[in-house]
Amino acid sequence: MNPFLGEFFGTAIILLLGGGVVANVALDKTNGKNSGWIVITFGWAIGVFTGVLFAAPISGAHLNPAVTIALVLANKFSPSLIPLYLTAQLLGAMFGSGLVWLAYKKHFDATVDGNTKLGVFCTAPNIRSYWYNILTELIGTHTLTMAVLYMAVPEVGLGALSALPVALVVLGIGLSLGGPTGYAINPARDLGPRIMHYFLPIPNKRDSDWTYAWVPIVGPLLGAASAAALFLILKSL
Repeated sequence: MNPFLGEFFGTAIILLLGGGVVANVALDKTNGKNSGWIVITFGWAIGVFTGVLFAAPISGAHLNPAVTIALVLANKFSPSLIPLYLTAQLLGAMFGSGLVWLAYKKHFDATVDGNTKLGVFCTAPNIRSYWYNILTELIGTHTLTMAVLYMAVPEVGLGALSALPVALVVLGIGLSLGGPTGYAINPARDLGPRIMHYFLPIPNKRDSDWTYAWVPIVGPLLGAASAAALFLILKSL
């Protein structure tokens, strides 16, 4: 398979398992109802593990625009491939979140609260303060991409990496830094499902909170840029 399909299906797997665990915990009449934040963070980590395991030999398993941008800025990846990778990641995130909706269709129908339904698709801050929300996403994504830069080889991004280390980094970020904003740390992971929430025929849904949608894009991209800059500085010492 070509890199587009690797990034598409790898990102879709992350959203299928990550969005799926949120649905299981949050929606009404599920077996996992109210099972908590630890379950959610482990579900996302397993999603990342599985997505990277699948995509690493095909595309290098970026699965995140912030990772792609960080690798480009650190001279570890070709800038000419940015459009292909970012498009695949966004479409994969949309596809994976669509599968979650299909799997939990009856539970979406049974759930009344619109905020709960939106939370299956995208992130929202517990305290809305845009610049602090951006800072939280910046710090989390900086941590992720800094780790990735030291794990990755120039030719294939994460291709030489076992899927477990990056999944553990994501687990740690979720447990330690996920409280304020829900740790998007991935623009495609938030924007793609948010688009799906807008278009899907979900009963009694609220608006898709577009006033916040820029935060989990800008914050992670700034985090990626800061990680790449620090990586290059440390490399030159």
